[in-house]
This record gives sequence, structure tokens and C-alpha cells, in this order.
Amino acid sequence: MKYSNIIEGKFISRPNRFIAYVEINGTAEVSHVKNTGRCKELLSKDARVYLEVSDNPERKTKYDLISVYKGDTLVNMDSQAPNKVALEFIREKLPNAKIKPEYTYGNSRIDIYVENGDKKALIEVKGVTLENNGIAMFPDAPTERGIKHINELIKAKEDGFESYILFVIQMKGVSEFKPNYKTHREFGKALQKAQKAGVKILAYDCIVTENTLKIDAPVSVNLENED
Repeated sequence: MKYSNIIEGKFISRPNRFIAYVEINGTAEVSHVKNTGRCKELLSKDARVYLEVSDNPERKTKYDLISVYKGDTLVNMDSQAPNKVALEFIREKLPNAKIKPEYTYGNSRIDIYVENGDKKALIEVKGVTLENNGIAMFPDAPTERGIKHINELIKAKEDGFESYILFVIQMKGVSEFKPNYKTHREFGKALQKAQKAGVKILAYDCIVTENTLKIDAPVSVNLENED
């Protein structure tokens, strides 16, 4: 996926989940943060960030914060991007498949439905921006909604669907993916339960530039709780 009209800025502060103050050309500007997660390890004072300029003159905030440098690694932190690049990735791999985003199953809306020949699959996509010592981790805050979706995918597997959880790691340079047991132990345990039930747990990293994001290579998944 590609962004338009990207500019560079310097992060100042984030007073709440939805906005940040960013220095652009020497002036403090208000930007919409397209990720309501904590992202504390990313949004540090004076971090170099990239923003997309809105083409809607009626918007209260003119900018969307898209990505940030963590050291030498550019991390995309747009929470809407993983679903978009996942759809691009699937359409590229399965050009003749029938694909529906936001598919209602049970009491949940699963991110992607794929029908390819006689096979039907449900795919839940999770964007990953948290990295620690080269290990990508999810979630960065407790997610009861995430557990609900995992349980729905287990039920879908029982009903004959292929079920997948796809972790889109919004950066390069990680060695593996792990659940963040320290933050939400129950989510990690739910992933273990899903894997045993036949749900496929996948992780892919991404090529990130100032104005593009693209799914790239598979990353090994380790669901073991070392504690």
C-alpha cells in the first residue's frame, strides 16, 4: 500500500491516545495518531516521524502520524494498514479467489473471508508494532476482543473453515514472534489453545518506507511461555 503527501516531523508529546504534538518545520502541530495502542517504546521525545497530510479541508487535524524511527528501524504504526496489506498479499497469492473483508461469523466480524475453489478460510489480522530485543510481540495492552476472535476462529475450524491468525509485523529486523504473556497472559494461552485446535498462527514482517508498506517474509512463531 502507498501513502500520498508524506512529510517528516519530530515527535514532541502525546497527551492522549488519539493525538500527538509534532514539530513540523519548526512549528508544533497537532496530528491524529492512527494507533490507539500505548506505543510508548516508539513515541519518544524527538523521534523522527512521518505524517500523511489530509486532503480533507474540513478535518480538525491536518496530519495523520504514520510511522516512526525506533533507532535505525522504521516502524509503521498505522493500525488500519495491516488489513490493507494483508488483502493485497492474499490477492497477489490467490488472484482468482473470492475475498470479502469484514466477514460476519458468529458474534464477531472476522477481518477477511477467502473462498478458493472448495476451500473456505477465515483470517483474523493483528498488527504488531511492539519489538523487544529483536522479538516481535503482541499485544501491547490487554485485548479481550482479541480473545473473543480467537474463540470464534476455533469454532469456525470445528465448522469446517480453514482458520488463520495473521500477525503483520509492521517493521523489518525481527527474529521471531511471541505472545506478550507479561501484558496479557490469557491472550497467549488462547493462542496456544487455538493452535492445538488446528487454527494456523502465522507471522510476516513488512518492508517499510516513508510512504509504503508491503508484507514481505514469514517470521517464526514461538507460543511457549518461558515463565
